[in-house]
Order: sequence, then structure tokens, then C-alpha cells
Amino acid sequence: TKDDGIRRQTTSTILAKLKPVFSPQGPTTAGNSSQTTDGAAAVLMMTRAEAKRRKLPILGIWRGYSTAGVPPSIMGIGPAIAIPQVLEQTGLTISDIDVFEINEAFASQASYCIQELGIDPTKVNPNGGAIALGHPLGCTGARMVATLLNELKRQKTARYGVISMCVGSGMGAAAVLEVEPQSKL
Repeated sequence: TKDDGIRRQTTSTILAKLKPVFSPQGPTTAGNSSQTTDGAAAVLMMTRAEAKRRKLPILGIWRGYSTAGVPPSIMGIGPAIAIPQVLEQTGLTISDIDVFEINEAFASQASYCIQELGIDPTKVNPNGGAIALGHPLGCTGARMVATLLNELKRQKTARYGVISMCVGSGMGAAAVLEVEPQSKL
């Protein structure tokens, strides 16, 4: 199939002409929003003992998960609430995290979360997020787990990562994963 998300003819001049989608003077346009794409992903989660019994490689360790809600009128900023909750749950801090995969439905939403939490932007979506890769509804979380674990392994010295996303109607979700040092990713 052909990737229809990357539009090589797009320029900053073309993007500047796009009309706002939520309010006449708003910052959100089709150019700084994720596209809905087709996608498929799967994640197998099981105990270490079960993975060893089945002789499956252990790629990562699920350390914690949190959901949080904000008023639906400010949908999109749930990660700014969910990430601190899961970090507290796991005893980690923002500075302990090597990679953040924050699913950005809209650039403004992801930017807000990064600024609000004081995250180093170089640690966020190092391979591109939903605006670059697409937003395959129904498999975004599994896609983010695969992307995160592969990036943690690629960085060699990285240990912890966070995946986070906003969910319709004002919810946010976040999880902490730790790369398995001996994995063969």
C-alpha cells in the first residue's frame, strides 16, 4: 500500500493557509493534527514465568499504569495529569524517564503536556508521533508500546519509558515500561 500521510509537497506557506478547525482564531488545523490511519498491532502481556515456560523473549516490564480525567471541554491534556500519577505510583520522576511516547492528536495538546510537566522535548516521540506516523484508532496503545520498547533498546543506555495518550471526553492514560536488558529486539 501507499503511505498517504506524508505529503512531500507541503510547505510552511501551505500550512499557514489552513483554516482552524475548532474555533475561528484557534491554533489547531489539519496541518498540526494527526491523521486517522489504518493500523494493526498486538502486545502479549504475561508473567515472566509464563514467558519463560513458552520460551518467548521478554522485551519489557510493565511497571505501572494510571488513568485520569479532565473536563471534556479541555480534552487532550489528560497526559499532563496521568503521567505524574503513574510516576508517583512507580516511585519515578520525570528525569528518570529516558523516552516519552505522547500520542499527539493535536500538536497544541502535546506541546501543552510537555511544557506543563517540564519534559525535555528531545525525549518526546524521537521517531515521530501520531502527526508523523498516523493515529490508528484501536491500536494506538499497542503501537506506542512497540515503538517505545524498540527505542529504549536502540538507545542502549535507556531504561525507562512512558507511553501516554488522551482519550475522548477528557480522559488521559499513562504507563511506565522498563526495557528488558537481555531482550533481542
